Amino acid sequence: MDFIITVCDNAAGEVCPHWPGHPMSAHWGFEDPAAALVSSVEEKRAVFSRIFRQIMTRMNIFVSLPLHMLEKNAIQREIQAIGTTSV
Repeated sequence: MDFIITVCDNAAGEVCPHWPGHPMSAHWGFEDPAAALVSSVEEKRAVFSRIFRQIMTRMNIFVSLPLHMLEKNAIQREIQAIGTTSV
């Protein structure tokens, strides 16, 4: 089973390209840490670390899904719901 997860906040409204096969897709929006308006290296590092932790939290939820026990529609709902998880 293939999964396509978009992560950029700006990508949410864009039309996704055609993916061969039948992948499941979801959008997990995250702030772009490179676009953060910070003045120091320490602040930039903190923003990147925060976004990294958010991505890891959602990925941990994803890899914990019992994919072998869920039907396709349930998996699709679950991966979309992960994108709305507060992290």
